[in-house]
Amino acid sequence: MTIRHLAAILVLLVFILPARVSGFSVVAYNVENFFDLDGTASYEDYGPDKYTPRHLLVKARNAAKVLSTVDAGRGPDVVILNEIEIDQTPDAKGLKAMDWLVSVNALTLEKLLCTSPLPPATASLPAEFWLLKALEDAGLGQYHLVVPDEPPVCHQESHCRSVKNVIISRFRVTAVKTHHTLNARAILEAQLDVNGHPLTVFANHWKSGAGDIDNERIRMANARTLRDRLNEIFKQDPTADVILAGDFNSHYNQTLRYPNFKKSGINQVLGSQGNETALESGKADLYNLWFELPVEKRGSDIYQNEWGTLMHLIVSRGLYDNKGLQYQDNSFEVLAIPAFNADSLGRPLRWSRGTNPSGFSDHFPLLARFRVAETKCKDQWMPLTNPSTPDPENIPLVRGVSLKEILATAIIPANEPPNTDFRKPEWLGKIFLIDAQAQVGKRGVVTVNLNGISYKLFSPEKDTRDRLRDLAKSRSNFRFHAQLNIFKDEWQLLLPNADWILEKD
Repeated sequence: MTIRHLAAILVLLVFILPARVSGFSVVAYNVENFFDLDGTASYEDYGPDKYTPRHLLVKARNAAKVLSTVDAGRGPDVVILNEIEIDQTPDAKGLKAMDWLVSVNALTLEKLLCTSPLPPATASLPAEFWLLKALEDAGLGQYHLVVPDEPPVCHQESHCRSVKNVIISRFRVTAVKTHHTLNARAILEAQLDVNGHPLTVFANHWKSGAGDIDNERIRMANARTLRDRLNEIFKQDPTADVILAGDFNSHYNQTLRYPNFKKSGINQVLGSQGNETALESGKADLYNLWFELPVEKRGSDIYQNEWGTLMHLIVSRGLYDNKGLQYQDNSFEVLAIPAFNADSLGRPLRWSRGTNPSGFSDHFPLLARFRVAETKCKDQWMPLTNPSTPDPENIPLVRGVSLKEILATAIIPANEPPNTDFRKPEWLGKIFLIDAQAQVGKRGVVTVNLNGISYKLFSPEKDTRDRLRDLAKSRSNFRFHAQLNIFKDEWQLLLPNADWILEKD
């Protein structure tokens, strides 16, 4: 027997032996469009001419780096993942992730992706296989993989299934179910064996457009699907240990945030709420962990300079009793790491698919910790420190990011070394204060020159674009703030609105 064969067997044994733990961590992470390399994608930006092995390598490594920040590099024990591509050409159907990982144990992710062109068998591997390999390379070991039974087909209203939910777990998986909902991504259910205690995990990715009332109707259907299944579980065991996780495309205070909604899927239909003391009395069977944090810390995504809470970790009341598994009180946190996956304002440093791929995701991951209860007393409840009992009328509707905060971080290009090329990942998303002469080119496109490199100025507002053109024609120089970003492989300076322009008439 060769050393390589022996190593593969040892890896296999480590993988199948059940973990014995007293505490464990759970992460919910929307990885923002994690696609495979088969050359077929329902999103145009992930076709073979725009999405290469280099993109996948950076994407997989960056996701692994984020998860490596948990538990001193060991990584989380359970991860609920959103936006993993549904394999559009499932040639590898039947191939088990564990078998493939063992077969490539001697190779790194980079080595596997450096061959050009990629062998068809390699290119056809599902996206989740590559993420598992990146986690293994990062020293996180191997995980059990749970995927839904969700084919890449279109359903009503031309909605096509492009991405799916995935669960990876260090604990043995004892049962898997896929719950389909009309015009929506399927909800994935997995039952895990944690030290002999059952834990049911639901991976969710509900319909997007949190403020859209038509899409809320689809999210309410998602919520009914999930609620019906929970009712079945709680009918058998009212204190079953259950975690609901993922991107619900709903805020924890959804109904209050959008008062034109008479009810919302997450609040009224599902029953997500923030009164922690209601669990023991049985007045509520679910608790949303966002209420563990002070208001100023609630946020995992940014849209139009407002913090959102689209990602969720919601736990059942059974995780508060003294039997089986138990939530570790006040352990919930947002994995926003300064100068890593968060920009200078603490916002998500999202994935940028360009010539120089970089970034992570437009959502921060969420983390919570759990343990095996010290007793077997089903009728006793764990003590709470500062339990949340929010007054629904006083739940804040939205937390914004002020323009003053944004612009206070501005970088002055002239203060950087004269030959600095800002077209690099470390500069992406940075705010600049620019005093320069602008030029108006073809079709009225306005550009400025920074260290010998031309950057297009862009604003989503027509009035601001017109203002930029007028200033470029009438001033030798003018001052403005802008954010450096990439659009369709082109580096540009973005001005969200006219308030970013400092020149007055």
